[in-house]
Amino acid sequence: MSQSSADISAQARWTRRKRARPSEILDAALEVFAEKGYAGARMDDIAKRAGVTKGTIYLYFENKEAVFKTLVRDTIGATLAGVTANTRDVQGSAKDLLRFALGAMAHLLTTSNRVVLPKIIIAESGNFPELARFYREEIIEKGLALMSALIERGIAQGEFRKVPVEHAVRLCVAPVLLGAMWRTTFAQFDAEPYDYKGLIDTHLDVLFRGLEKEKS
Repeated sequence: MSQSSADISAQARWTRRKRARPSEILDAALEVFAEKGYAGARMDDIAKRAGVTKGTIYLYFENKEAVFKTLVRDTIGATLAGVTANTRDVQGSAKDLLRFALGAMAHLLTTSNRVVLPKIIIAESGNFPELARFYREEIIEKGLALMSALIERGIAQGEFRKVPVEHAVRLCVAPVLLGAMWRTTFAQFDAEPYDYKGLIDTHLDVLFRGLEKEKS
């Protein structure tokens, strides 16, 4: 017996809904983590916020830790992986590539509500060192490797002067981290919205002046 058009339509809607559930669960989890912190968040809270049963969450995620790690990988991690892929084999100015990389991170900072994730890591790393280890390996180490490669390229191409790369890379990302902490902690007290793009633009100007090769 053939299905009616109504049955087919209902099945299609159910399939689309099923595919959307992981992202809906993640969005709900982010809100719960932001409100309650990692320790205070419960799977029951996430299920209620997502409008699903707790059992539904376990169809997609093993536990609360898996939910949190997926949030990190799907936003900050995905942005970092995309930037790394787009700069790895590109020939040209290291300065332009460094500007692109930091610009992509700044865009995430200013547009995504998942910017709260680093704050949660810092706040709860003492009680959950595994999360801090995960974040360092998945995000920090890969980010530092990306920035190191770009600065080393700039030095090799004669664009940048010789600097201690291990320190320079941390200076590259420090304003991004400051912006993330500011947006998630202190921005609520700002008399007017802070210009995060202006922060990054000013940072790049100062950074490139500092990296500029000395004239002989």
